[in-house]
Amino acid sequence: MDKKYRIAIILLLFLALILVRAFESVLFYDPFILYFEDDFLHSPIPVFSGRKLLLSMTFRYILNALISLVIIHVAFQNWSFTRFSVKFYLLAYVVLAVTFFIILKGELANGYLFAFYIRRFLIHPLFVLLLLPAFYYKQLTSNRII
Repeated sequence: MDKKYRIAIILLLFLALILVRAFESVLFYDPFILYFEDDFLHSPIPVFSGRKLLLSMTFRYILNALISLVIIHVAFQNWSFTRFSVKFYLLAYVVLAVTFFIILKGELANGYLFAFYIRRFLIHPLFVLLLLPAFYYKQLTSNRII
């Protein structure tokens, strides 16, 4: 694929990630959006439906992950990078989702920051920002002749 087309596709995919974020309040159920925007240090945890929240966060995570995986694949055109990323996203989701709901079950007894950042990794496409430079570095170092 021509480099210009790859860059255009990647830019469109990043636009898709921005649109997911822009329409988050319409597309997803998340009572914690307002909670973490307001004075959450002095506010009680909002009432939430655990099942609904889990489904919504899962849908959002999958949507962001699919877009991110396509970005990674288009950027590097390397199936081993893509396979690694799929495994990474699956493992990260399981660990983060379980941890987040355990913290919520304990009603943020150990503080709000841990839950805040775990939630952030679940609902925002931060992993693509970590994986892109890692794969780029891997590609640079593996092509170098020493």
